[in-house]
Amino acid sequence: MNQYVTGSMIKSLREEKGMTQQDLASVLKVSDKAISKWETGRGYPDITLIEPLASALGISTIELLSGESVTNRNKSFNMAKAKIYVCPICGNIVFSAGDVVVSCCGLTLPALEAEEQIEGLSIEPVEDEYYVSLDHPMEKDHNISFMAAVSSDRIELVKLYPEGEAAARFKRRPIDNFYFYCNKHSLFKKKPDRRK
Repeated sequence: MNQYVTGSMIKSLREEKGMTQQDLASVLKVSDKAISKWETGRGYPDITLIEPLASALGISTIELLSGESVTNRNKSFNMAKAKIYVCPICGNIVFSAGDVVVSCCGLTLPALEAEEQIEGLSIEPVEDEYYVSLDHPMEKDHNISFMAAVSSDRIELVKLYPEGEAAARFKRRPIDNFYFYCNKHSLFKKKPDRRK
């Protein structure tokens, strides 16, 4: 049987909350022996107890099932430190201001790491905008899905579609990075030339 909840996580979260095994057992209406079995890996909580267990431990069900408690350390919510998640099934795009657990279409999504090498990119200032274009295929199975301009206080995203242009216009302001998502090759980023 695959372990779907880690006992060590249950134990550490229980102890962080200052709860005994008996305290947690009382909340969940199970025996303290059941809690002991879960924490030592000799047993697993029934699936019907997952949501109440997560609630009692003060975390989300997804965090409990992934075995990873997430604490957002980006307390100033600096958008330049944003994390980007893209669902490979439906294409859903999620930006977060810090660490989160993101689930879509039954998958727990990892934060994407942007590569900094991108060819065929042009970023041109035109009046009060940047015209950003990329020499890239825009076919159904290989395209740029979105472009985004990210600064410390905002994210501007433009969704792109197959058969269209791999180009977008962004308001001209201080931008930390431009991001480009290729549905075949993942995420790329480029710092703008500050002199333009």
